[in-house]
Amino acid sequence: MRESYHKELDSISEALVEMANLVGSAMGRATSALLDADLQLAESVISIEERAEDMQRDLESQAIAVLARQQPVATDLRVVVTSLRMSAELERCGVLAQHVAGVARRRYPQHAVPRDLRRTILEMGQLAQRLMAQAAEVLITHDIDAALQLENDDDRMDELHRMIFQHLMDDRWHHGVETAVDVTLVGRYYERFADHAVSVARRVVYLVTGEHADDLAADTATR
Repeated sequence: MRESYHKELDSISEALVEMANLVGSAMGRATSALLDADLQLAESVISIEERAEDMQRDLESQAIAVLARQQPVATDLRVVVTSLRMSAELERCGVLAQHVAGVARRRYPQHAVPRDLRRTILEMGQLAQRLMAQAAEVLITHDIDAALQLENDDDRMDELHRMIFQHLMDDRWHHGVETAVDVTLVGRYYERFADHAVSVARRVVYLVTGEHADDLAADTATR
């Protein structure tokens, strides 16, 4: 019975890793669809998001079943409850990828991103995907240092987001209001995606240590 119980917990953890990899791939596809005005690729992101949503529902059902049958305590309870929260964040990342693809689809066959912002948007997309890959790795390894490092890596996303607004406010902006709205939305989608990846890593810190990431970082700094 105990072996079966731990297999259920392992299955929940494996599902989280699969979700993280899935939504990371979705954001990569969405970025390509956005920059290449690729309608077929944009449509494929929608099916990926639907799969992520199904996985989130399945994981939620599985976690609730574990709570009901096993009544876990201490560390095991943290695993189940934290996994529920992480699955919701990962599903939201799938929605954000779908939003990016939606901008590409809405503007097709035109390009939603003007040439002078393509490099910035490409970097944001690549960084979002890389942060999620790092979060997936942290889910596997439970490496606390790597989890805490993710927040520092996210600083570049915030910098890129600010660069977009600086570009939009420049007097030389000549791409019109619709494009400005699209670029603003896309920048926000990438920023939120990165925030969720960081949050997943921070929840791993709590899962492993029982301490919140901010408290752990503060304790480390005072030593």
